[in-house]
Amino acid sequence: MKAALLSLAMIAAICVWGVGIYAADAASGHAVVDGYGVGAVKR
Repeated sequence: MKAALLSLAMIAAICVWGVGIYAADAASGHAVVDGYGVGAVKR
């Protein structure tokens, strides 16, 4: 049970981290860079 809760907390933290990076990039006017080339498709 502890492992399941830890896994859920880690997944939630990664999602929040990703949203935070996206929001910070959007607020500063820079293009979002995801590292996988998905952002390069829009250019």
